[in-house]
Amino acid sequence: MTDEELQERIAETRAAIEQFASTLQGELVAAMEEGGPTQAIEVCNERAPEIADDIAADTGWEVGRTSLKIRNPDNSPDEWERIQLEHFESQHADGIPANELAPRHEVVEDEDGARFRFMSAIPTGGACLACHGTDIDRDVKHALERLYPDDQATGYSEGEVRGAFTITQEM
Repeated sequence: MTDEELQERIAETRAAIEQFASTLQGELVAAMEEGGPTQAIEVCNERAPEIADDIAADTGWEVGRTSLKIRNPDNSPDEWERIQLEHFESQHADGIPANELAPRHEVVEDEDGARFRFMSAIPTGGACLACHGTDIDRDVKHALERLYPDDQATGYSEGEVRGAFTITQEM
């Protein structure tokens, strides 16, 4: 792959992640305004996977979110993703703000062939704390327990690395 092809692939991947992030954020903001955090949880539970599937259908790529502290077991990181998430955490611990962490990308070759992997960190925003913070309302806790009985995705502070958007493309 030439440098020009790589830069084009990175730009297309960033655009897909921006589409995912902006669509999800728009729906979360609307849900928060309409019904508060418990309605936003429903959006994350139902719409986030649908948004990822829509982008995947348009691009032919695997599209998703993952974290070291998962809420949905379907979003568990694979080994490559775990390494990238740990790198984001290390950089953040060294003082780089989560919203300034450079995306990670690599061509990975294994028994499945060559694939382009890309991850972009998700910083924890203030609105995220209603469901991902340390002081979570009782009704929100009950909704999380109902939908995500093994939830690990709480205890965050604003500005921390919440997780990452992840894309895999066949070469």
